[in-house]
Amino acid sequence: MAFTLESVVPWGRNFDEYVAMFALSQEDLRKRIVGCGDGPACFNAMLAEQGGFIFSVDPIYQFSTVAIRTQIEVTYPIVIEQTRAHSDIFIWGEYQSVEHLCKIRMDAMETFLNDFQCGYNKSRYIAACLPDLPFSQNAFDLALCSHFLFLYSEHHSLDFHIQSIKELCRIASEVRIFPLQDLSAKKSDHLDNVIQQLQQENFLAQIIPVAYEFQKGINSYLSVKNQ
Repeated sequence: MAFTLESVVPWGRNFDEYVAMFALSQEDLRKRIVGCGDGPACFNAMLAEQGGFIFSVDPIYQFSTVAIRTQIEVTYPIVIEQTRAHSDIFIWGEYQSVEHLCKIRMDAMETFLNDFQCGYNKSRYIAACLPDLPFSQNAFDLALCSHFLFLYSEHHSLDFHIQSIKELCRIASEVRIFPLQDLSAKKSDHLDNVIQQLQQENFLAQIIPVAYEFQKGINSYLSVKNQ
């Protein structure tokens, strides 16, 4: 079935959220980084502006800036409504309210939209998807996967997760995946089996706690490395 923009819920995080979710150090930010499933996040735009080495991969990048903006505008009230209805599962510290959160996210997506065409022309944004990525082996030091793998466990099989992570390990020395919970905020049914399978195939797979915790109990990422 063809990928359509209408099936996407574009909702991008900002630079500081990426740094916190993945516990990115200044040394990490100087590495060759690829983001997989970045959508309309502004991490690419901000890191590129700082002179960083960054590529982002997502099937949404096959569409125009206008089309992506239109879908964000359709998504916005739905996300606000759902977040407000489940506000008790979040820790409202840095994000003072649902409205404040949505403003932060909309600002991040506006930064992405303003950068998208330029970045696409420079091949910083590439329309592709897991488990087959258009990069050579060891092209990157670090692959980041935000809010895709494990989150959509009901939509993607265990085998899809394993093959996708192995593909990310093919192109990068380390893979970091956040969050490890599914859309119901419960630990993904795939997580333990993924770790077990990867360890059996001689990958180093570890759950790493982080200081970032916006949704209650969601405060760790999976690190996978080749050994």
